[in-house]
Amino acid sequence: MRKIILSIVGILLIIGSFLFAKKLIADKNKPKPVQAKVVKTVFIDTVQNSAIPIVIAANGKLEAKRRLELYAEVQGIFKTGNKLFKPGQEYRAGQTLIKIDAAEYYASVQSSKSNLYNSIAAIMPDLRLDFPDIFDKWQNYLNSFDLNKTTPKLPEMTSDKENYFITGRSIVSNYYNVKTQEQRLAKYYISAPFSGILTEALVTEGTLIRSGQKLGEYIDPSVYEMEVAISKTFANLLKVGEEVALNNLDKTESYKGKVSRINGSIDPTTQTITAYIEVKNASLKEGMYLEANLNAKEEVDAIEIDRNLLLESQQVYVVKDSLLDVLDVKPVYFSDTKVVLKNVPNGTVILKKPVPGAYAGMLVKPFEDKPEAKDQQ
Repeated sequence: MRKIILSIVGILLIIGSFLFAKKLIADKNKPKPVQAKVVKTVFIDTVQNSAIPIVIAANGKLEAKRRLELYAEVQGIFKTGNKLFKPGQEYRAGQTLIKIDAAEYYASVQSSKSNLYNSIAAIMPDLRLDFPDIFDKWQNYLNSFDLNKTTPKLPEMTSDKENYFITGRSIVSNYYNVKTQEQRLAKYYISAPFSGILTEALVTEGTLIRSGQKLGEYIDPSVYEMEVAISKTFANLLKVGEEVALNNLDKTESYKGKVSRINGSIDPTTQTITAYIEVKNASLKEGMYLEANLNAKEEVDAIEIDRNLLLESQQVYVVKDSLLDVLDVKPVYFSDTKVVLKNVPNGTVILKKPVPGAYAGMLVKPFEDKPEAKDQQ
């Protein structure tokens, strides 16, 4: 029985091996399926060279053209004025911005002026006897001397004897000492040099102000400047006085400005040159960001395409006989989204939109808009 079973199993294995070998031979001789050619549909455009305006786009932050950082040069208590020293407070030219208590120093100045007056009065008898020709000049000076007003300039000395006599009595040194004190006394009052608005206030009334302390910032809100960095390639194209179109970042408002200044040096790290654009508008505020469009020049015999259509090898895809090919081009200007190219012949068919996985030799067909079927009457 064992021999019979083993014989049957052996016969089955032989038959199975024969059938499996026959199937392998049949699969080997079976023809492979032919893959259908994939033809991608692409958007194309026909090149027509023209004069392309080069518009340099830049953005920057507005800053007041006239601004002051207020610092104290003396020490004292900040006294209350006619207007509160608060951000947003407006002042006219000549109005007092800050008034520091100067009562003690004022008394010191008055004392020095009184000493000068006494020194001059003490020499008048000697002048009457020894220098009668200059007595009237100095007498008139004493008559015009007012302790409550700025010290008048000393009379001009016309001879060496007069100079030696007056100087020897320490009158000249006392005079300049008084003038120095008067100059310092004026620093207790800070006036607005122009009409404007206070944008920052770091002290309040009653605060003890120390010498060298920053008090705030003051600007003229009627004129602003925007600093923009331009590539050195266009440095020779910018001109002072050239009009510039400006708009806010939302592109809801537009303004007109002009190039007011151009820096004379190029930044060595960025290879850009700085230009300053002046703009006037009542709705503008310091710190706003604006976009500027500078008209640099026109590039003749050129085209403008999307930047993503330009390959890293300075080439673009063109369509020739339903196949993609590459064409060497010369980029002359890059913007954020566009690039201006030269050396592209008229009539060349180029891609209008990028094709994923594109390569030279790819089979393509242009996209055609099918006209909508009209309703039959």
